[in-house]
Amino acid sequence: MGFLANIRNDYNLQALEEKDLKSSPIEMANDWLNLAIEKKVYEPTAMTLSTVSAEGQPSSRVVLLKGIEEEGFVFYTNYESQKGKEIAQRPNVALLLFWKELERQIRIEGVCHKIEEQRSDEYFLSRPLGSRIGAIVSPQSQVIPSRHYLEAKIKELEALPEELIKRPTHWGGYVVRPHKVEFWQGRSSRLHDRFVYQQQESQWVISRIAP
Repeated sequence: MGFLANIRNDYNLQALEEKDLKSSPIEMANDWLNLAIEKKVYEPTAMTLSTVSAEGQPSSRVVLLKGIEEEGFVFYTNYESQKGKEIAQRPNVALLLFWKELERQIRIEGVCHKIEEQRSDEYFLSRPLGSRIGAIVSPQSQVIPSRHYLEAKIKELEALPEELIKRPTHWGGYVVRPHKVEFWQGRSSRLHDRFVYQQQESQWVISRIAP
């Protein structure tokens, strides 16, 4: 183990108590995200998305959260990527938001669904031109011969009028509808505060769990 075994930090910024909780995990998540943005946390919307292959192999990657709404947590990606294919086969996913500056994390388990095409169109058009072109030319998760292959395709699209740069059908949004959400606040001596919202029928049941 060597020096790695001795790397640790003690968390003591704040506590999380029952009185701090909202009735809905969506409202609670919005409050925590807004605070992360206010405190200028680095990449406050970065979240880990975990999916599972048809063979049962889990995989994780970081995506950007683009909305917290009553239905759930929204992100956008390539439907033909590894994650897109795995979501199509097994829509049960997990999300993790971690803000080290606040010593907080939110763990989310739920079911992933595609959002409406119109919403994907609107979001795609709101992106910078370079990001739109990148989404079109990249066959995400597939083998490519070289970086030059991508750069050549980018130059082809850059030569076109911007109004022709439209959302490809293989790219769009998902919403993760949660059935379990945990709010984790780091505390001293690893005695962290953890509260879980579990959906039971149409209500959220809140429990404190051990660290």
